[in-house]
Amino acid sequence: MAATPPAINPVLGGQAVDSRDRTELTAVDGTVLASVGLAPKLLVQAAVRRLRAAADGSRPAPELFATAGELFASAELDGESPDEYRRRVTLATGTPGPAITRAIRGIRDQLNVIERVNRAEYPAPFEAPGHRTLWVPRGPLLAAIVPNNHPEPNVTWVRALAMGLAVLVRPGTKDPFTPSRLTAALLAAGLAPDKLAFLPADHQAGDHLLDQADLGLVYGGPAAAERYARRGDVLVRGPGRSKALVGAGAEDDKELLDDLVRWASDDGGVRCNNISLVLTSGPVRPLADALAERLADLPVLPVLDERATLPAVSVETGEAMAGHLAGLTADAVDHSGHRYGGAPLADPGDGTRVMRPLVVSTDRADAPVAGTELGFPFVVVAPWQPADGVRPLRDSLVVSLPGEHAGLADEALREPSVRKVVTGRTTPWAGVPETPHDGSLAQFLLEPKGLVTSENPD
Repeated sequence: MAATPPAINPVLGGQAVDSRDRTELTAVDGTVLASVGLAPKLLVQAAVRRLRAAADGSRPAPELFATAGELFASAELDGESPDEYRRRVTLATGTPGPAITRAIRGIRDQLNVIERVNRAEYPAPFEAPGHRTLWVPRGPLLAAIVPNNHPEPNVTWVRALAMGLAVLVRPGTKDPFTPSRLTAALLAAGLAPDKLAFLPADHQAGDHLLDQADLGLVYGGPAAAERYARRGDVLVRGPGRSKALVGAGAEDDKELLDDLVRWASDDGGVRCNNISLVLTSGPVRPLADALAERLADLPVLPVLDERATLPAVSVETGEAMAGHLAGLTADAVDHSGHRYGGAPLADPGDGTRVMRPLVVSTDRADAPVAGTELGFPFVVVAPWQPADGVRPLRDSLVVSLPGEHAGLADEALREPSVRKVVTGRTTPWAGVPETPHDGSLAQFLLEPKGLVTSENPD
């Protein structure tokens, strides 16, 4: 008899709430990983009322988050070991197992310095005799709609807890495991139960949470970004569309090519700061060929293999993706397909399909395909001329300037739609904890207020 899959249920008031409305979460290999209880509308509304009534703006001690990070990374929580958590997330999302291992460490490390990260985003404090400026939440209640592609973005809503907000979390449909485990770790570390609610639910319930909360945080694709772009109470973390601009001769620079391969494929290419567009002031097709050749060397392995570097999808999703990619790249030159004998799909022998890297080139930087970001190593190579300036670099989470064009860094930083710039052989995700990843979360969640305690201070 097959084992009963573990149950994941909503959590309110520090307690799991059994739901009769359930859905099965299926792995990329077709096995059932979990039975997920969905929060009905009445429970969602009860969570909003309960957290709002208890919200007092108090900030838990930084030590609580450090403890939670250690528990998340190393403890058995709700009967789940760290190894079992890693296995489930890997099989649910298709993200390579080694990437999930790194994410576990990353979450632990970020929670250990969460106050340091938050304080780095506040303006310089002002205090004079009798006068102070305090940063307080714009509203007591945040609704967070979290993603599936990578576990680490979940740190964002934990940071909101550290700033004094109460948080309603609606997990992604593929990865409820990470926010569920974080919820358990935070409660075990001593978080007040009514500071946090974990609410697996459908998209309609997610919209309801965003309408009922004071502030919203949404991770999503282009449609979500467009839908919420005009709402001042919702912070949208959409596609990264990270880019690199290289000079002539890049196709012959072995070290630079190795860097570009890593920047495109690290963690399976699923992160928003993996590059998806390479602009060059040299010839386009030789560079695209050189990148495609190196990326094609990445091994095809089951996602649970300790050497895995590429993401996996289900057989059905792979078939659909092949058709989608054919249409998407119809007007581009494919530099990878002939290396694989067709679509960039491979069978690793475990009932899944591995997404192999795909490199295409175009003759213009504003081609529609050049703005595409996919959940595997997908790179468009396009031309750039000095007269173009930073225009082709717009709408980028990260712009990498590894060589002769590093002088564009200041101009790129002044472009409102560019969030971060790196120069030299620096990875797009490099930075100390104080380096902003995507603007300032603190300045979205908080606002300055004055406190005057003396009319005639000394």
